[in-house]
Amino acid sequence: MALRLYRGDLLLIVALLVPLMVAAPRLGWPPGEAAALLGWVGRVSGIVGLAMLLVTAALSIRLPGFDRWFGGLDRLWQLHRLLGFSAFILIMLHVLALGLARVPAGLDVAVLTLFPPPSQLALWSGWLAWLAMVIFLAPTFRFFGRLDYQRWKGLHMLSAAALLLALGHALPLAGETWPWWLLGALGAGAMVWRKLLSPSLARHPYRVASVAPLARGVVEIALRPEARGLGYRPGQFVYFTPLDESLTAGRGEEHPYTIASAPHDPLLRIGIKDLGDASHALQTVSVGSRVMLEGPYGDFFAAHHPDRDALWLGGGIGITPFVSAARGMADVDEGRGVQLFYLANGPDRAYYLDELTRCAGENERFTVTTHFYRELGPLTESFLRHHCPDYADREIYLCGPPGMIGHLRDLLDAQGVPAARIHCEVFDFL
Repeated sequence: MALRLYRGDLLLIVALLVPLMVAAPRLGWPPGEAAALLGWVGRVSGIVGLAMLLVTAALSIRLPGFDRWFGGLDRLWQLHRLLGFSAFILIMLHVLALGLARVPAGLDVAVLTLFPPPSQLALWSGWLAWLAMVIFLAPTFRFFGRLDYQRWKGLHMLSAAALLLALGHALPLAGETWPWWLLGALGAGAMVWRKLLSPSLARHPYRVASVAPLARGVVEIALRPEARGLGYRPGQFVYFTPLDESLTAGRGEEHPYTIASAPHDPLLRIGIKDLGDASHALQTVSVGSRVMLEGPYGDFFAAHHPDRDALWLGGGIGITPFVSAARGMADVDEGRGVQLFYLANGPDRAYYLDELTRCAGENERFTVTTHFYRELGPLTESFLRHHCPDYADREIYLCGPPGMIGHLRDLLDAQGVPAARIHCEVFDFL
């Protein structure tokens, strides 16, 4: 990820610092004695850890357009996960440091500090918040095998319990409570929106207009809006919830899919590859059945130096954002050139090659180059340079399987291409 600050990052920094700054007069400077220093560290880590927990909850709101404040929904989700894990670590440090700070007064005093009488409800509320976080986070460490995405989403209700219990721990003990009320309201409001309100207020009804096979295990589903359709830009994606009662899996589950149609298309089109139970069932979704869409999200083709020529590297079902952009090129009045490298195992797995070739024939600014793994092996720098000599000077966009993305990042990094000019879209964290 490029080291770039977005306006949303500044909001995060302020939100995390305000509770600490408000508490600073009571905390004072770090003392010199070991026990007192441990107590100070315990209090500071608790304040920052709770602020991170509440901010993590607030970032889960998932409003269209809000993700662009943070560089797109993929980056926002990475921040969400980083802050959540950091909050857990700091809360563990909070408990450990406060306990160790009381050891010089006696082991029994340290134990009583951490495990007080039942009447100390605020302290036991903190322990319950910690327990809820442990149960919620345990599946992410793969202690119990492969993480089941839908079950883990259901466990998010435990994170809501952890948030409320953590507030029940902090509010009675804090000097100034208004920062916690503010951050608590933002976090709780985001959860109420995501779990209770957005399913009915943020989703848009569509009907399946057609299901077109593109290759073995790959279809393009065309959707017709029941009312006003979503407005979107190339490179954005939606959360897709099918309601077809004949589906063998995935009914009522939301999954992210990149939009493959041009913005002017009256139908919204998405390409779906058979990668799991839900996507397998969608290969035969019923024409006329209802689906709900939420979005659009993403900022893949943001205006990163629009005067610079672009290089697109796409493979697998990750070709779809480039298909959307190629289909919409006729509507975009810009002079920059675009070269697409279509990376596929072979011609039979280049799902959209015929249409992309047609788009290239209609637009002199657009060029398509194929690279087939079964014939040539992994993409090499010499192949890239031969077909696109100025690739290192272009704005570069990557989308495809994680393994492909990792190889391309390593290749470009080895050639000294600045990370700020490499833009990537992946969905393995959504």
